[in-house]
Amino acid sequence: MVLTPQQTADQVRLHMWAQDQASQALGMQILAMAPGTATLSMPVRQDMLNGHHTCHGGLLSTLADSAFAFACNSYNELTVASGFGIDFLAPAHLGDVLTASCAEVSRSGRTGVYDVTVTNQRGERVAVFRGRSYTLKGRPTVAV
Repeated sequence: MVLTPQQTADQVRLHMWAQDQASQALGMQILAMAPGTATLSMPVRQDMLNGHHTCHGGLLSTLADSAFAFACNSYNELTVASGFGIDFLAPAHLGDVLTASCAEVSRSGRTGVYDVTVTNQRGERVAVFRGRSYTLKGRPTVAV
């Protein structure tokens, strides 16, 4: 049976999520996933606050990186990060619900570029992230 691109992305989502202990432990949820895109959310908990009583930047990066991982693996070709950069635009606070929306910018050969915008529940941008990916050709993310 040949799967549609969306069915392939759905299979990858299910398999990757089952194995992703880090994202699950941080309370993330996958809100949407399609070929080249993914949207995840994460509530800011007390144990995520830094010494300034705002969400730790490493956890904002983790949320963005998780959205990036799901988006770039959505084609069922094993893909890893080769690097990323993040800019923090505003603090996130206890009780905020953050949403990371990732979209593919470029995918050619073995490399890709993906942009993630992290917003709070009011739609205010908290961070912007650019991830670079490397695809291991011939290796599926999941057996479908």
